[in-house]
Amino acid sequence: MSITAACISTGHLPPAQRVQALVADAHARFNSVNDGKVADYIPALAAVPRDRFAVCLVETSGAIHEAGDTAHAFSIQSVSKPFVFALVCEALGEEVARAKLGVNSTGLPFNSVLAIERAHDGTTNPMVNAGAIAAASLAPGETAAAKWQFIHEGLSRFAGRTLELDQAVYESEAASNHHNQDTARLLHGLDRIYFDPAEAVDVYTRQCALSVTAKDLALMSATLANGGVNPVTRERIIDGVHCQHVLAVMVTAGLYENSGEWLYDTGLPGKSGVSGGIVAVVPGKAGLCTFAPPLDDAGNSVKGQLAARFLAERLGLNLFASEAWSTATP
Repeated sequence: MSITAACISTGHLPPAQRVQALVADAHARFNSVNDGKVADYIPALAAVPRDRFAVCLVETSGAIHEAGDTAHAFSIQSVSKPFVFALVCEALGEEVARAKLGVNSTGLPFNSVLAIERAHDGTTNPMVNAGAIAAASLAPGETAAAKWQFIHEGLSRFAGRTLELDQAVYESEAASNHHNQDTARLLHGLDRIYFDPAEAVDVYTRQCALSVTAKDLALMSATLANGGVNPVTRERIIDGVHCQHVLAVMVTAGLYENSGEWLYDTGLPGKSGVSGGIVAVVPGKAGLCTFAPPLDDAGNSVKGQLAARFLAERLGLNLFASEAWSTATP
């Protein structure tokens, strides 16, 4: 699609009626796409109906535009990672968080340990499993229970409601997370995990098993777009300076080895999860969430990516789109 005035990033979204019409259009346009495979390496996720599909956009004003199964609950999985990183930045400071976790792109799958071995200091990125487990270990608290309480309460404040743990998903993941346990032990050997490795993995597993809806995630993303203030509750969750650092790491590894393709297509910081959720943040404007369980080979929702790209083009969300400055402009 060629760059036109209709798809240039501006300081505001189109009128609400237009936004809602395009959200509905995105849902209708891609609803019949049947490509991809539902994640089955976590048994509880394999049973999720593959035809669920939701698109939700929350403006920084608090206005909500939605279509499809936006009230359907699913586990947050890796979409939790940017929000936990934000909470850790708020608690420890962004420079401490960067030094302990790393921020560079890995260019590798979400569960790869090769990035740890390649790094000269053992750091990776908080958007991949190794960095996210390390981030969970940095949550304030002397015990695993205290760390989990900090993360649970923080993610709930992002969502504007108390999020519930999906016990079935948690138990399913806890019984099959041997790779994450191995990753944590590797980090421990490099002094890059900051709590007991097994307990840190358990906190991280609980984090991923929180139950959310597409509307929750759109609001959480809109909070990052709104300088750390929840647009609906008006509560400040994190300081505004941390938002820019969270968005930066989302750009580097939010969709894992396909992060470059995503950025090329949408021009937005994004984060995916294996349950089928994808979030995107449009600074100063809105948060977007799509949900559809079938995934591509990199673990990213097929329909979700299509809908996000469509809306980025039609709503002028791409942060890299611009038009020539006119000498006639005063």
